[in-house]
Amino acid sequence: MLNQKNLPTTETMYQALVDRDSRFEGIFYVGVKTTGIFCRSTCRARKPLLSNVEFFPNTKEALDHGYRACKVCKPMYNLSSTAPEINDLLEELHKNPTKNLKDFDLRDRALDPVKIRRWFQKNHGMTFHAYQRSLRLNHAFGRLQKGEKITDTAYDLGYESLSGFTDAFRKKMGFPPGSSGEKEMITMSRIETPLGPMMAGATEKGICLLEFTDRRMLETQIKTLKRHFKNSFIPGLNSHLTELGRQLDQYFHGERHCFELSLLYPGTPFQRKVWDQLCEIPAGSTRTYSEQAQACGDRKAVRAVAKANGDNRIAILIPCHRVIGSNGSMTGYGGGIWRKKWLLDHEVKMMETLRKG
Repeated sequence: MLNQKNLPTTETMYQALVDRDSRFEGIFYVGVKTTGIFCRSTCRARKPLLSNVEFFPNTKEALDHGYRACKVCKPMYNLSSTAPEINDLLEELHKNPTKNLKDFDLRDRALDPVKIRRWFQKNHGMTFHAYQRSLRLNHAFGRLQKGEKITDTAYDLGYESLSGFTDAFRKKMGFPPGSSGEKEMITMSRIETPLGPMMAGATEKGICLLEFTDRRMLETQIKTLKRHFKNSFIPGLNSHLTELGRQLDQYFHGERHCFELSLLYPGTPFQRKVWDQLCEIPAGSTRTYSEQAQACGDRKAVRAVAKANGDNRIAILIPCHRVIGSNGSMTGYGGGIWRKKWLLDHEVKMMETLRKG
């Protein structure tokens, strides 16, 4: 849970409240002194003056200060986290990708198909049924890569004809099932964090993407990876993504400062040099852009280093947030300056705790 000192600045939070910015869902709550009510960042109610509000990192602190929950935005419901019924649904599908749940199956589980469709459309850019199809085809791709027969795979996954499976596979993957042995698919998964949801991508060789879902460059990064691997992203899980989720959880709980994961970061020789040097900055420490340029062998290449930092596609694991301005300012972070400050504060506190313990 975020603590008070790790909240975004007051100006940032107030602007988010005025804009009803959904990126700050669950990051802060606002207490309105004139009404005694606290709200989430996206509340539709009339906006109070800055002088009449105070901000809290969680609902407990707002309640402890005597505020009542707003009946309009219902802040006691944590919308930034995946609802338990969605988590249960995702876990069931990933354990058995051959399942094909219909709307009546969802209703039998007391789930609203419309709400489920909207959640998947918002968080994965596709409907629930399209997600299931992608998951099945991802599973089929894995089986075919292991040398299983196309016919057996098609009928095991519930396709009524080989031609139907082939057409669906080619449409989704961009190549016929028989070419699977030569290809490398990028599996994509959504990971919840205290700073908001992140999108992760991995091949069978390692992690190639980790970014906050609200980063503007995310779509460009995905297109770059598609061009490099000559393949598409498809929902699912693999061993790298499962381990990534576990280690990120440890990191955010202050239990891990060094990641042990296979990373794939294709780029120009200069970009790779910059990203390699980023990995040399220990948690709890920072470098200036000038120092980073010098570490890369060219102290004059400050702007080029800054651009390569911005092109980093694997946030936190390749810690571009540890590079700061020459005057100590928090500059140039695609995930938002407030997240950069939170990560640096978190790492300093974590390293102090680990040294004492």
